[in-house]
Amino acid sequence: MANPILYRYSDVVFGFLAPYDTLYEHKIPVHVVTYVVSGEIIVEDGETTTRVQAGESVFVKRNQRVKLTKRTIGNEPYAAISVRLERSFLKHYFSNMDKSVLPERPKRLHCAAIRLEQSPEFDAMFQTLMPFIKDTSIKPDEVFLIGKMRETIEILLHMNERFYPTLFDFNEPWKIDLMEFMEENYMLHLTLGEFASYSGRSLATFKRDFSKVNDITPQRWLTSKRLEKAYYLLKKGGKTVSDVCLEVGFINRTHFIAAFKKQYGISPQGMLTRGLV
Repeated sequence: MANPILYRYSDVVFGFLAPYDTLYEHKIPVHVVTYVVSGEIIVEDGETTTRVQAGESVFVKRNQRVKLTKRTIGNEPYAAISVRLERSFLKHYFSNMDKSVLPERPKRLHCAAIRLEQSPEFDAMFQTLMPFIKDTSIKPDEVFLIGKMRETIEILLHMNERFYPTLFDFNEPWKIDLMEFMEENYMLHLTLGEFASYSGRSLATFKRDFSKVNDITPQRWLTSKRLEKAYYLLKKGGKTVSDVCLEVGFINRTHFIAAFKKQYGISPQGMLTRGLV
């Protein structure tokens, strides 16, 4: 199992993957445009599957529950450039834009992910970012990257007017039932900050509300729940340790093995070899 290598400058992320398949399942907290340099990315939202290969780009809406599979193709490792469009950045852009260009009553985009049509504008923009993915020792200038983020917005708006209400929807998420949300989503690859955001809370409020109904911290609760699910899956059989590790929400296999052994007194592999599954 391979973990991705990420270099993030401002809100532009350069991502790499060693030649192994890996799977993530999580919500995206911000709008993201990802350009695939090599390999491929598969986005599944439960209804549709969007496959994006080298030279293509995809737009993923924020707060969508999606499965992302990043894959090596042949000897080409997965590599991609992602532009994250934070709510605060979009608000600032919108406040300074000429409102006379806004289209009348365009409909929002409802699908979670859209493979973007290839355009000379996007090709040219991402080519200006290629030097930083070819040589990760070079740190891009922040003003340059902010310009690329603005350029990304402008290209999207020019491409389809439905991006106007999609990008500039600034409604805050509703505050939802905390434990119901946690029980439904504990296996997703999310940080505590992302769990807080998706439940409509700040991280501090999330921890405070969690402590009202639990005697342990959110992180300890997550780890315990994930390990319980892992134990069940290993006992049921038919899956490798690496498969189970990813499925229940762990990114680091070493951490998963250590936590599992601490909780159950035996390693995940030990369960398999001793015929306990």
